[in-house]
Amino acid sequence: MEEKIERKTYTIDANGKILGRLASKIAVLLMGKNKPSFIKNKDMGDFVIVKNVSKIRFTGNKIKKKIFYRHTGYIGSLKKITLGKAFEENPAKVLRASIFGMLPKNRQRKERLRRLKIEL
Repeated sequence: MEEKIERKTYTIDANGKILGRLASKIAVLLMGKNKPSFIKNKDMGDFVIVKNVSKIRFTGNKIKKKIFYRHTGYIGSLKKITLGKAFEENPAKVLRASIFGMLPKNRQRKERLRRLKIEL
């Protein structure tokens, strides 16, 4: 017998919150680890809406020193961008990337990220 999964919707205000701590809380909600009926191999997570992403805080010198790398596929074409510049261009992309890294590396990762809505 298959049980119906109850999915709640959580709205989180990111104003003044630290990026890593916020991302880990969102990852827990997307996986459903906060529920007493959590099963590791089932997708039991909830919907998460994040508001005011452009007002997230960073600790230390991460804004200048953390670098995102991307390769185009051609020889010698490694592209670098600092966290500050990436956050300036698209704050939602920075938050989504940090949550993406905190989710388990399996087939459910994309499905869990689809339940994440980010509002600037």
